Amino acid sequence: MLGSIYALVALGYTMVYGILGLINFAHGEVVMVGALVAITAIGVLGPATGLPGPLLLLVALGVSVLACMLLGALLERVAYRPLREAPRLTALITAIGMSIVIQNLAMLAWGRQYLSFPALLPNEPMILLGATVTGTQLIIVALTALAMVVLMGLVNRTRLGRAMRATAQSPALASLMGVNVDRIVVVTFLVGSALAALAGVMVAGYYGQAHYHMGFMLGLKAFTAAVLGGIGNIPGAMVGGLALGVIESLGAGYIGALTGGFLGSHYQDVFAFAVLVLVLVFRPSGLLGERVADRA
Repeated sequence: MLGSIYALVALGYTMVYGILGLINFAHGEVVMVGALVAITAIGVLGPATGLPGPLLLLVALGVSVLACMLLGALLERVAYRPLREAPRLTALITAIGMSIVIQNLAMLAWGRQYLSFPALLPNEPMILLGATVTGTQLIIVALTALAMVVLMGLVNRTRLGRAMRATAQSPALASLMGVNVDRIVVVTFLVGSALAALAGVMVAGYYGQAHYHMGFMLGLKAFTAAVLGGIGNIPGAMVGGLALGVIESLGAGYIGALTGGFLGSHYQDVFAFAVLVLVLVFRPSGLLGERVADRA
């Protein structure tokens, strides 16, 4: 379940990097905005419409997706498009700056406190193949799998996907072949932001709360997952996210047990970033080896 969320967020990183060579460090904050917008939508629409829980959650997800897509398009137009010809370090610093700006705007809009996400889905534990799971966890994994299948179909089976792949190979040549590069970049941000909204609602729904600072660590871990799988490689982001989630969970559980709790769940972030260091040292191109990093 954790790996599914990392994979969804990592897809946003890897799509933008594959086309622009830009690491969008504000992507984690888009996830945060998606979660907070969904909570607000539930709080407003729930009493007003009396919709049942699953339908209310679906409507709130739709509102969250639209809000995050608008935010992603705004980021691309205001912060990143003017810097396409600038040194890449400039764009990277801008991305970090936008992350801080969005965090603070969210703090002003929603406050510093944790906001509760109402339980709208069945959460009774059940036994599946010897593991104790809940309905919410199964829904998260199923939605992630569906989103990944749809995204792969979009990229590999449609004209838009071919234009995305051409732009990733060479924006200049793609433009000569009639591809509107600006439009493709905007669509890439829209798709990545929609996935971020879905991930934000998943995180808030699973943990039952959201916070203006929640996107920072989640974004770093998703970036780690993208690097682990091979940044710029969509299947790599999926594999890296799932692998990182498993590594974190097993590390916190088994290593915590072996050390008598000394290295338990409180140290699970250590396992994630230890993986990042090892990958960068021994296999910088990632597990699936997409060598788009030469452009950075």
